[in-house]
Amino acid sequence: MGITINTAFHNIRRSPFQAIAAILILSITFFVGTLLSIVVYSSGQAIKYFETRPQIIAFLKDEATDETIAALQRKLVSDTRVKEVHYVSKEEALAIYKEATSDNPLLSELVSPSIFPASLEFSLADLNYAEQVIEEARAEGIVDQVGFTANLGGERALGDVVSRLRTITWYIRIGGGIFVGVLAATSFLVLTIIISMKTFNRSGEIEILDLIGAKPGFVRGPIVLEALVYSLSGVLWGWVLALILVLYSFPSLIFYFGQIPVLPKDTFELFTLFGIILAGEIVIGFILGFIGSSLAVSRVRAKLWRKSKQK
Repeated sequence: MGITINTAFHNIRRSPFQAIAAILILSITFFVGTLLSIVVYSSGQAIKYFETRPQIIAFLKDEATDETIAALQRKLVSDTRVKEVHYVSKEEALAIYKEATSDNPLLSELVSPSIFPASLEFSLADLNYAEQVIEEARAEGIVDQVGFTANLGGERALGDVVSRLRTITWYIRIGGGIFVGVLAATSFLVLTIIISMKTFNRSGEIEILDLIGAKPGFVRGPIVLEALVYSLSGVLWGWVLALILVLYSFPSLIFYFGQIPVLPKDTFELFTLFGIILAGEIVIGFILGFIGSSLAVSRVRAKLWRKSKQK
């Protein structure tokens, strides 16, 4: 094992510019990959936020009693499709109206709590449930009308609202997946080409080792380890640079997006997210390094075999 490690690092020191080029290209690749992972995560969080943000408002009839209202509220709370149920009394509705018309006090003086209906406001765990929940709310005896805050174009536009949000989600996930795949393929090709070049330059050494009866693992080990050093160094450098950039931009992002949770505001959760990304990239880097170096060794061995046949 010690010989394998010493040989691998000796080969890296013997051609430092190729090593720097490999690590630099892989660092750029994984830097972009880390940022793309953050963008995909943030986009998913933003879409999830907007999916659950629309409020359904069930306006209650004047004859609704406290008992019937409480029963309906309990029913909504127990429904797994519903979240954040909030009861708004007539007085609270008047207070909301006064706050909204604070620039024109005369409008507030002309109204009383009795003209405002009490209501139950709630959001949904998934926007796909909106039409079904609205119909069920309308069927309740104490419900007069049901409003939906995302339904800006009337009830016929509700399906369009859901469809647009789902389309955005699909494009982000599919587009991000394709981009990550292209980056992974680029990393594989770059690493394979560089390792192949270095392995071909040492084909004479490999031929001598084969002639004296060296085991395949003894020949292959330093080359595989060298490729793993390149790929894992690229992973770490790219990840660290992306982490520094995100931490530097974090206050501005939180201020710009406000309540939209594009990134975890808790430090532990943020570093947990980056830790998950790092773990995934280490696995990808290991796979790229192992397969790329194995392919390079196989090509050199095939070349040496053809050469021996010609002799």
